[in-house]
Amino acid sequence: MTSLNRPARLNRALLSILGLVLVGSGGLAIALHFGNVPMLPASSPLVPGTDAPPVWSLYVTVAVCVVVGLLALRWLVAQLARKPKSHTWRMENDPDRGRTELAASTAIAPFLAETRGYPGVHDTFGTLAGTRQSPALALVITTEQDGSPTDIQERLDSHGLPRLRQALDLDTLPVTVEFRFTDKTHARVR
Repeated sequence: MTSLNRPARLNRALLSILGLVLVGSGGLAIALHFGNVPMLPASSPLVPGTDAPPVWSLYVTVAVCVVVGLLALRWLVAQLARKPKSHTWRMENDPDRGRTELAASTAIAPFLAETRGYPGVHDTFGTLAGTRQSPALALVITTEQDGSPTDIQERLDSHGLPRLRQALDLDTLPVTVEFRFTDKTHARVR
């Protein structure tokens, strides 16, 4: 199943790589201190002279800084990607006779339209992630200040979600629901 929290996976990978780089550089520093690196004796100076570095090293430094900056920017953008990845579902009993493909966004469009009609609901966004064998539904429901999340959740559990499971021919459908509230002018309030 596709993870519902892709930025967390990226964060763990980046932190693991950073940790390995720091452990490696720390180990190298300790090995240099005790003279365990034959190419670099501990008694040699840190910098050979006071001349300016060669021009190529400045270009390499700039290139490395640009790459690190772009990776940091990619990391920041990944923090905003909260929508899980959806798939195209393939429903086939007999592949020789053909197959039916259904986009996950198309599959839940009627459910989202129905949910928008619930009392107190201002808007609904949802993503059906994963495959048909292991689906997951992530909902973000924007309610008005006088809307009752409890009533909306009860209506989802008793009416909306059973109909969606029946329409998609699923026994179970894990769901996460996030409620957001708006004021009378529909400005987002946290």
